[in-house]
Amino acid sequence: MKFLLFTFVGVVHLFSLNSGKVIYKNDISQRTFQEVKEEIAHYGDVAKAIINLAVYGIARNRSYERLALLVDTVGPRPSGSKSLEKAIQIMYQNLQEDGLENVHLEPVKIPHWERGEESAVMLEPRIHKIAILGLGSSIGTPPEGITAEVLVVTSFEELQRRAPEARGKIVVYNQPYVNYSKTVQYRVQGAVEAAKVGALASLIRSVASFSIYSPHTGIQEYQDGVPKIPTACITVEDAEMMSRMASRGNRIVIQLKMGAKKYPDVDSFNTVAEIIGSKYPEQVVLVSGHLDSWDVGQGAMDDGGGAFISWEALSLIKDLGLRPKRTLRLVLWTAEEQGGIGGFQYYQLHKANISNYSLVMESDQGTFLPSGLQFTGSEKARAIMEEVMSLLQPVNITQVFRAGEGTDINFWIQAGVPGASLLDDLYKYFSFHHSHGDTMTVMDPKQMNVAAAVWAVVSYVIADMEEMLPRS
Repeated sequence: MKFLLFTFVGVVHLFSLNSGKVIYKNDISQRTFQEVKEEIAHYGDVAKAIINLAVYGIARNRSYERLALLVDTVGPRPSGSKSLEKAIQIMYQNLQEDGLENVHLEPVKIPHWERGEESAVMLEPRIHKIAILGLGSSIGTPPEGITAEVLVVTSFEELQRRAPEARGKIVVYNQPYVNYSKTVQYRVQGAVEAAKVGALASLIRSVASFSIYSPHTGIQEYQDGVPKIPTACITVEDAEMMSRMASRGNRIVIQLKMGAKKYPDVDSFNTVAEIIGSKYPEQVVLVSGHLDSWDVGQGAMDDGGGAFISWEALSLIKDLGLRPKRTLRLVLWTAEEQGGIGGFQYYQLHKANISNYSLVMESDQGTFLPSGLQFTGSEKARAIMEEVMSLLQPVNITQVFRAGEGTDINFWIQAGVPGASLLDDLYKYFSFHHSHGDTMTVMDPKQMNVAAAVWAVVSYVIADMEEMLPRS
């Protein structure tokens, strides 16, 4: 998962307000908010039925069991890998067998990068094997590796102040963890900033809220006109140890070997399934998660859980014999971890129909016990979402927070479409994120049941209301 926050941007197109039509700026609905509240209140029994089926009924633990079968069978699913394409084909078949409609694959060109063999050894002031994970899209080292003295810094500002010391060295970043969105800049930009001052390579403290000597990988980005240097993440423990050594005046020397290699782009697919709307089938509520992962762990949490509660939402609605007025569309994205490649290509393919999208939803921050729903949209739309979330009082998850987002749906949110995501236990999430620890052991079936119920209630009610969500 790549965690980015975007500014909500309104759109300027104007459409007349007929039943089921999108509401744009300056449109005035003839319905009062009290009437909208009463309409939502009538979904109370439906919400309870969804919750009972997901949490207590025959569907309980289903999303967990489905996920376990996939990740145990296929394993991690990095962009460009055969395992990702196997997972896509399995899901294509699963969605058809589940009785969902319009199941199809939409072609996407995606990057293919492999880390190869990699190692790092501290040679001075003592011999110590350093755990590393190369960062996505990094180049490799020469076969003999890079052996160089280390410069430890805690920020980009310190790197600039000490730029003359960096030339010909390996820069180690020991930046403090503030939160993911702020701290991840060191993973994304660390190699470029080190290369600008003449470093040979960069090693970056893992962007993690907690560590048991666990390196955490992720995407990094090179910059045109700046030399490309090898870059990897190291554990919090090793970054802090080298920082202490450097503060004592110890000379630190590391030998770094990385076999990372980029290959030509390959063909992949976004996986799509629907429950076609009964009254406004051209209008869409989109629920989603990404099927790809990094090449460590099982990709169970990031983002198998999000993908599978999104599938589960449609399964629950179908099992109850419900058919909303608008189309409920499930998209399982490909190549999210490479910067939302699948999401961007989907947006390019479908943006001509942007006026027909009522809400876009992505679960990509864990499927533990949700704190509530994050939402980006107009204040009128937020008021409606607050009423919808009140239907989840039986599971005591009713709050609506700011900053609904997701790498794959941010393209739509930037263009003015309301967006939603689950707010989860981010401390736990970033303890396992992009690491060998992202396995089914992290997942809790009961918590997944509740997350799926929230996802299903919200998506169904918004899809079935007479009017689309109002926009700015």
